[in-house]
Amino acid sequence: MKTSITLFSILVGILIYQPVFSQDNGLVLKEMFKDAFYVGTAISYRQASGDEQQAWPLLEKHFNSITSENMMKWGPIHPEPDKYNFVSADQFVALGKKMNAFVIGHTLVWHQQTPKWVYQNEMGESLMKEALLERMEKHIETLVGRYKGQVHGWDVVNEVFEDDGSYRESEWYQITGKEYILKAFQKAHEMDPEAELYYNDYNLWKPEKREAAIALAQELREKGLRVDGIGMQGHYMLDSPPVEMIEASIIAISNAGFKVMVTELDVDVLPRPRASEGADLNKNYALDEKFNPYTAGLPESIADKFAKRYTDIFSVFCKHQDKISRITFWGLHDGASWLNNWPVRGRTNYPLLFDRDFKEKENVIQSISNVTF
Repeated sequence: MKTSITLFSILVGILIYQPVFSQDNGLVLKEMFKDAFYVGTAISYRQASGDEQQAWPLLEKHFNSITSENMMKWGPIHPEPDKYNFVSADQFVALGKKMNAFVIGHTLVWHQQTPKWVYQNEMGESLMKEALLERMEKHIETLVGRYKGQVHGWDVVNEVFEDDGSYRESEWYQITGKEYILKAFQKAHEMDPEAELYYNDYNLWKPEKREAAIALAQELREKGLRVDGIGMQGHYMLDSPPVEMIEASIIAISNAGFKVMVTELDVDVLPRPRASEGADLNKNYALDEKFNPYTAGLPESIADKFAKRYTDIFSVFCKHQDKISRITFWGLHDGASWLNNWPVRGRTNYPLLFDRDFKEKENVIQSISNVTF
C-alpha cells in the first residue's frame, strides 16, 4: 500500500510540475521567460498556411506570440482599391488561435509596401489630404474590424522618423502632415477598443529617434488617443549598437509611461556596406563576395561571438523584464530571415535561434537560459 501511495504521489508531482525542459531535454523559450514577457516570432506565408510543416512543432514548442511578417501589410492584403486578399491573414489568425498565442497585426500604415494607387486618384494625381485620410481609415476599418477580438495588438503606424528624429518625408506626411498618425490610432481604437495599439520603429536605441517617438506617443495620448506601447525593432549587429544604448531606450520609454516591446529581433552576423544600419528597405546593394563570407557555415569564432551577443542582449532584457511586455524574433529560422536579402541580396545569413534545417542552436539558447536562472 505504501508503494502505491508513493507511486501515485510521484505521478501527481510530474503532472503538476512543468519544467523548463521539454521531453527531448531542450530548453523552451516561452517557458524560460513565462514570468517575464511573451516570446514571439514573425510568421511567413508558408508557415501560416502549414506548407512549411517543420515549422509548426517549433512554433508550438517555443512561442506564445506571433506577428504577421508581410501578409497584413497594405500591398499584400489590399493590392487594388476594391480588392482584398484575406486568405493568408485568415490562416495567420487561425494559427494564433491554434497556438493560443498573443497575436500581433503588422502593420496598418507604413511608407513601404504600400501601392502607389493609395496616394493617387483615377488620373494618377496625388490625392488631397481628406481623400487620403478617408482611404486610410477605410483600410483600417476593414482590417481591424475583420479581426476584432482575434488580433490582440496592432502596429498601427510604422517608421515615421528618420534617425535624427525628424519626420520622414513619406507621401503620407507630404499630403497630411502628422494628421494621418492621429487618425490611424483613432480609427484602430474605434474598430477594436480592446486591442493594444503600438508605434513601431527601428534604431530607437539612437537618442534623437527615441525621444521623437516618445514625444509622438505622448502627444497622441494628450489628444485622448490610446497608445499602449512603443515597439523597438531589434535589428542588431554583432558589435552594434552597444547594449548600454539599448538599455537606455528601454528605461526611457518605460519612464515615459509606455510598454516596451522588442518587435523584430535578429542579429546580423555578416559584414555590411557603409550606411546600412537599421532597417531601411530603400538601401540595397549588389551581391559582393566580401559581404557574403560564410556560405558554408559560420566559423567557430563568429558562432561564439553570436552566442555572446544574444546573451548580452537578453541580460538587458531580463534586467528590465518589469518594463518589457514582449520579445519577438523577426523570423523563425535562418532560411526565412529577411537578412538573407538585406542590405545585400542573395546572402547566407545566420541571425536567428534556429538554423535552416529547423534545428535549435543549442549553444545559443543554453547561453541565453543561463541569464534567466
